[in-house]
Amino acid sequence: MLGSRLIRAELPGIDPRDVEVSLHDGRLTIKAERTEKHEENRHSEFTYGSFVRTVALPAGAQVTVPLGELKETVCRIDVASGE
Repeated sequence: MLGSRLIRAELPGIDPRDVEVSLHDGRLTIKAERTEKHEENRHSEFTYGSFVRTVALPAGAQVTVPLGELKETVCRIDVASGE
C-alpha cells in the first residue's frame, strides 16, 4: 500500500496471545498483561505487569482491518509475533 505505516511495539516477556489491539474514535490502543507464578516447596513468587499505550491517528488516516460483520464501534485487531 502506498504511504502505509507500521506500528511496532516491543513487549519483552509478553506472549502475543496476551496482547489486545483495538481501534476506537481515531485512536489505536495496545494493551498487554503478564502474570507468572513460580512455586517451590513452601515458597511461591508472583510477577506481573501491564502495558497500555494509545496512539492518536492523524486526521484522515485509514486503517485496514479484515472484518466480518461490524457490530460494534470498537474492533479488535489480531496480533502476531515478528519471529
